[in-house]
Amino acid sequence: MANILDVSTAAKRFRLVALWEAVTWAALLVAMFFKWVLGYEEAIRIPGMVHGIAGFMLYVVVTLVTAWSLKWDVKTLLLALVSSVPPFMTIWFERWAARNGRLGELSVPGPSAAGEPTPSSVR
Repeated sequence: MANILDVSTAAKRFRLVALWEAVTWAALLVAMFFKWVLGYEEAIRIPGMVHGIAGFMLYVVVTLVTAWSLKWDVKTLLLALVSSVPPFMTIWFERWAARNGRLGELSVPGPSAAGEPTPSSVR
């Protein structure tokens, strides 16, 4: 298994931050349960701030840097940014990007869904 804490490249930083954004989403959803179901009004204060700053905003910045570093097209960039809104979609996007040759050295070699070679498999 690859070391998830290795942030030596843009793709590896993106993978870590995409996972972190999903983890902060999970914490926020648990806190929302405590607030809305159990009535603890202050339950979302800290998880909400952590998700907003250390999750969402960090993800957006790292996504923009990664898009520039890996020369993503506009469609890929927009899909990456939109994936930060629904819970856990950043993980889906990261896996999609790896399968479709959009994550540099983390991309999975082999044919894409259309049967064309991915950029990582073309030498």
